[in-house]
Amino acid sequence: MRIRKASAADLDALLAVQKAASTAAYAHVYPPERYPYPEDAVRSDIGRRLTRDDTTYLVAEEDGRAVGLAAVSPGWLEQLYVLPGAQGRGIGSTLLDAVIAMRREAGDTELRLWTLEANERGRRFYESRGWRLAEETRVVPYAPNPIDVSYVLTL
Repeated sequence: MRIRKASAADLDALLAVQKAASTAAYAHVYPPERYPYPEDAVRSDIGRRLTRDDTTYLVAEEDGRAVGLAAVSPGWLEQLYVLPGAQGRGIGSTLLDAVIAMRREAGDTELRLWTLEANERGRRFYESRGWRLAEETRVVPYAPNPIDVSYVLTL
């Protein structure tokens, strides 16, 4: 596995990873027959973030194929996704370690993230790596408008 910084040329690969991972992980919240994946909005969001100076995407590759991604900005883990078939092999942990090292080097003393309240597997993953549940919550802007919870990690 190789971790590298993503570029605008990786947009389709990043979208494919995020779509596959979130569709599988959140089917109990966003049943695909009721809530089709918002591909155009997600593509636009990733494209916008790729052009920002304060956001970095990391892509995990195996045999030249994207299998995971992380997006990070000062103080925030914005996104972390691993293809369903590649989960459980340490890809998410390796991406998370790279993000933490990057933000420590930049001088951050903590990282925050948002995740769905109903994302039990993801929440266990973060908690097992020292993230603590914070008090903030928010309503996700995509129907059926579930709740996001906040986590914090002291670096």
